[in-house]
Amino acid sequence: MRFGLAILPEHPWSEAAAMWRAAEQMGFDHAWTFDHVTWGGLPESPWFAAVPTLAAAAAVTERIGLGTFVSSPNNHHPVQFMREVLALDDISGGRFLLGIGTGGDLDSRIMGEDLALRDRVARFNEFTGLLDRLLSDDHVTADGRFYTARDVRTLPGPVRGGDAGNRVPLVIAANGPRSIGLAVERGDGWMTYGGNADTDDEWWDLVAGHSRRVDAALEAAGRDSADLTRYLNLDSAPTFSLSSAATFEDAVGRAAALGFTDVITHWPRTTEPFHTTREVLDEVVADVIPRLR
Repeated sequence: MRFGLAILPEHPWSEAAAMWRAAEQMGFDHAWTFDHVTWGGLPESPWFAAVPTLAAAAAVTERIGLGTFVSSPNNHHPVQFMREVLALDDISGGRFLLGIGTGGDLDSRIMGEDLALRDRVARFNEFTGLLDRLLSDDHVTADGRFYTARDVRTLPGPVRGGDAGNRVPLVIAANGPRSIGLAVERGDGWMTYGGNADTDDEWWDLVAGHSRRVDAALEAAGRDSADLTRYLNLDSAPTFSLSSAATFEDAVGRAAALGFTDVITHWPRTTEPFHTTREVLDEVVADVIPRLR
């Protein structure tokens, strides 16, 4: 099992820099931040952009993977975003993990869009396909329902080390069948938050169902399951995974049993959401994570 820590972009950098350094010093494998105009969980909170936050995080760390949790078509055009992705990957020395998903309702409304869910999923599929091409090829042209590109140059990339099989990793967030199919087709990783549930057992049932659908999609595509990294956001469950060290250990065990290779928890906050103490995080880092790797 590998372990990730999400740090919300709500703090001025004078405070946030120490958190990103600490995530690396604690031994986390990857660290993430939310990519929203406004996050529905904290609509009145101060909020900073994901891309410059991760660029700054790359400058104060050396080893830890850095990812968007997750970026979406709500606030990115694939051509423009390709440039930001290449810059982040370069600044981080190849540590960037590109988490992408359909996007939330609040950002969509803020940006003045009124797309039905079916259309948003269709847009996400087109967004992902074009972004994948832009990160893998040069002189890209596309005419789609949602996006147009005209002979787009992708220098200095478009891929790491000139290896067409080594572009920036795509971690595709997916719960529905069409997006799961997309994750299996184009993703280096699949990510899920499970869904909304009233109890922890109901939430784990949702997660298990998504995992089974990924297994079926992999089999149908003839793809080796070992080629797809599986990330679980532990903290959409009713109980915050860092409520206690025992809660975290139980959640990781259940995730491993469902085939997840990576889990992600959140930096503790003094108020909800993600309310717990720093002492719990320190206990998890010192005792639980070393035993579960």
